[in-house]
Amino acid sequence: WINPADVEVQRDERGRITGATLIADGQPVVVGGTEKMSKSKNNGVDPQAMVGKYGADTVRLFSMFAAPPEQSLEWNEAGVDGMARFLRRLWAQVQKHAADGAAPALDAAALDANQKALRRKTHETIGKVGDDYGRRHSFNTAIAAVMELMNALAKFEDGSEQGRAVRQEALQAIVLLLNPITPHASHALWQVLGHGETLLEDQPFPQADSSALVRDALTLAVQVNGKLR
Repeated sequence: WINPADVEVQRDERGRITGATLIADGQPVVVGGTEKMSKSKNNGVDPQAMVGKYGADTVRLFSMFAAPPEQSLEWNEAGVDGMARFLRRLWAQVQKHAADGAAPALDAAALDANQKALRRKTHETIGKVGDDYGRRHSFNTAIAAVMELMNALAKFEDGSEQGRAVRQEALQAIVLLLNPITPHASHALWQVLGHGETLLEDQPFPQADSSALVRDALTLAVQVNGKLR
């Protein structure tokens, strides 16, 4: 058994492994399947090396997302890299938003349909993540919910005053929801969002606003004489 850190892996354009050689002398190496980490197999991953490469927040985020607590975690550095990209996207979103100046106060009564939809998604996410953290202890699904909110935010193109107010609320929620897992990045992003006078650690966990969850209209399928109308 050879430690993965001592091996150079060749991949094709789809990322599939096509071969491997020893870094020291270029000798070919046979690539096996996934094995449980153990000293005898010499396949352990040094956490400090991963933290040094990606940062503690990224490694922690991957570890919490990759598997629920009751299941074994299959270590995959490509997954760690994916978490690093997610945090970079969040960082870019916050920086872009903050570059336009302070967001105005949110006026729920003045929101249009798209603004209401994003705000509803924000508060649905707050409710789900709070339940996943507190009752279910399901951290991977909590992170997945935050990622879904990030995807919705990336598609939200509204530079109006209330559009920026809704975006501010969504970004603040994401930072607060991720804070238990990524405290270093969350602390920095909280400052960028205009809270230089307050500490993120002093902020209460966000609570879902039930009024934001109300839908103005619902589409219902009605069956008449066995046919959908």
